Amino acid sequence: MWPRVDGMRAMELGTPGEMRASLNALVLAGRKRATTGLLAEYVEETEGLEFRGERLALLGDDGTRVATIEITGVEIAPFAGVTWEHAAAEGEGDRSLEEWRAGHSRFWEGIGTPVDEDTPLVCLSFRVVARP
Repeated sequence: MWPRVDGMRAMELGTPGEMRASLNALVLAGRKRATTGLLAEYVEETEGLEFRGERLALLGDDGTRVATIEITGVEIAPFAGVTWEHAAAEGEGDRSLEEWRAGHSRFWEGIGTPVDEDTPLVCLSFRVVARP
């Protein structure tokens, strides 16, 4: 089960440290409005998918809430089916869908969960609605 903070499910982007700090900064600056996760993580953690209108606590490394985000879209797609629109909304500076795929593939392989074209992903879009 994922952590709960202030009565909300929590979202922790990337891995702790520099990556999480950078991703959170992009969210707070309004550049990152989407993220992508592995459907298998939801199954492993026995978590239901987020839903449109759900509010989540975006967490920093220390487990404190850095913002409240509201889910504006949820889509399940295979790795090869992620659209450029979604990839670009992640706001991480990728210049093409191929660059996004290469970077995400490296990330997931680096944490021990390699993906292929058919790996099911959860594509979330969101907006910041509050900051503590």
